[in-house]
Amino acid sequence: MFDFKGKVALVTGGTTGIGFAAAIMLARGGAAVVVAGRGENKGADALEQLSETGARSFFMPCDVSRVSDCRSLVEETVSRLGRLDILINSAGVFMDGSIESVTEGDYQKIMDINVKGTFFMCKMVLPEMRKVGGGAIVNVSSDSGIMGNTDAVLYCASKGAVTIFTKALSVDVAKENIRVNCVCPGDIQTPMLDREATASNDPAAYMREMKRHYPAGRVGKPEEVAATICFLVSDMAPFVVGAAWSIDGGLTASSY
Repeated sequence: MFDFKGKVALVTGGTTGIGFAAAIMLARGGAAVVVAGRGENKGADALEQLSETGARSFFMPCDVSRVSDCRSLVEETVSRLGRLDILINSAGVFMDGSIESVTEGDYQKIMDINVKGTFFMCKMVLPEMRKVGGGAIVNVSSDSGIMGNTDAVLYCASKGAVTIFTKALSVDVAKENIRVNCVCPGDIQTPMLDREATASNDPAAYMREMKRHYPAGRVGKPEEVAATICFLVSDMAPFVVGAAWSIDGGLTASSY
């Protein structure tokens, strides 16, 4: 469906969940793919599955909360593969709780990964995209980046920042043939969601209650988000700039 032949894609948070699903789809479309993450074992597992697509692929360890890691990741990608056309910022963490429960350490952790990591990865790739005449960036935000969610004030703050940052950056670089967009998924069946459910007193009841809020009657699949991401970075979406695409089974369209 997608043709990414000759393109090089870099996916942060690319070893699991949405990031990994996007990496697989990019690779199947012919892109050379670099997946980045903090876990060496997860990286090895992701690389093994990526190799089955026949595409050139690499895993590179990276903590996006460190600017030096962001810089090194981009430099190493270009050193190995010669260029950089696509960036997917999928690295992110979730934390619930009221504002009273948030510590300075909590704030620093969420903002450093969700906002700072996204911001500086974009900064580092822009010079490389300019060298090849353009590129495409998709930042993974959330339904929490376009509406307030109960008991998730810190997470909402971080994802709201990602959404508006995406729009602001898109305006600055659009004339350079660099398109910046974001996706805003609802709850997706990923390891992050599994951890949330497991942490509850009754995981089955937790999931039933979550699904009840969705007009579609279920949570999403990583592949459903990945398909939208791949469309946004493909040549099929040349006029999509600064968009925040909801992928949430109707959640943000309803008034539950």
